[in-house]
Amino acid sequence: MRHRIPAAGALALCLAAAGCQPPPAVTADTSAPVGAAANRAKEIFVTEQNVWRDQRRTELTRPDGWTSLIGLHWLDPGAHYLGSDIDNGIRLAMGPPHLGMIELKAGRLRFVPEAGVAVTVDGAPTGASAALRADDDAAGASVLGFDGAKAMATVIKRGERFALRVKHADATTRIGFNGIDYWPAQSDWRIVGRFEPHEMGRTLPIANIIGTTDDVPNPGAVVFEHGGKTFRLEALDEGGAGLFLVFADRTSGHGSYGAGRFLDAAKPDAQGRVTLDFNRAYNPPCAFTPFATCPLPPAENRLDLLVDAGEKSYHAAAPAGAAAGNH
Repeated sequence: MRHRIPAAGALALCLAAAGCQPPPAVTADTSAPVGAAANRAKEIFVTEQNVWRDQRRTELTRPDGWTSLIGLHWLDPGAHYLGSDIDNGIRLAMGPPHLGMIELKAGRLRFVPEAGVAVTVDGAPTGASAALRADDDAAGASVLGFDGAKAMATVIKRGERFALRVKHADATTRIGFNGIDYWPAQSDWRIVGRFEPHEMGRTLPIANIIGTTDDVPNPGAVVFEHGGKTFRLEALDEGGAGLFLVFADRTSGHGSYGAGRFLDAAKPDAQGRVTLDFNRAYNPPCAFTPFATCPLPPAENRLDLLVDAGEKSYHAAAPAGAAAGNH
């Protein structure tokens, strides 16, 4: 569900392989005379925002990033053949005609590769039956690699259901990535809020776009002010180093992605302060692919506030050859 920002060195790979355009650069407003300290603060703000935007684009367009998704196949109990040929029970959008067989039995998963097809499991070549882990396993999901290492498949578990998630480096959504639009970055959308902790062990039911609900650890809320009014956002803890916020606002469906946006924040400091940089509010994976399973904003996080900062709605590039008047 989440993304993690990788090393910025992958940016060159994004530009070369995915053909994506650089994000709109943040520039400082120098129209009014300011002191040296204020100018330096603006320069730092601009640099930080540009670095974040570059890293964000790089992550999305990695060979195994969210834009590489080509399928999400729900698994019923039993054995299922998979591959790109029409005669498979699970037909892959890309890859070899026949990849092998995946079996779900009593909550356990097994993969048997097709004879003569090069497949890896967790990076190691395999020609025999292999047990697979889903993403709820403490060790993480097993990774099936195929199609010359350009493709991978993992099993995810949502509620009591399992699904095969498939990615390919040559996915049209990756190769034709159309870049991200942003509202102009503004320092007044970097807000220091106050963390109000909840009792230990509290959870918040979070629905997702596929219709299931998960109880997610909810350590507290962040209270902040903007435009003279006070707002609060319930924070989620996914076990990482920071807080995760899923929110909607008055731009949702009117400039930003209709199902809400995400925001990461560091955990509160010793004084209980949390910095919310809405310039870094970002779209969930579902804004870029129909094959993701994204959390939706809880009722508590639907703000009566116009957050004209961060990422705008994503608009995919028109298919090759499409033009006005073509039918």
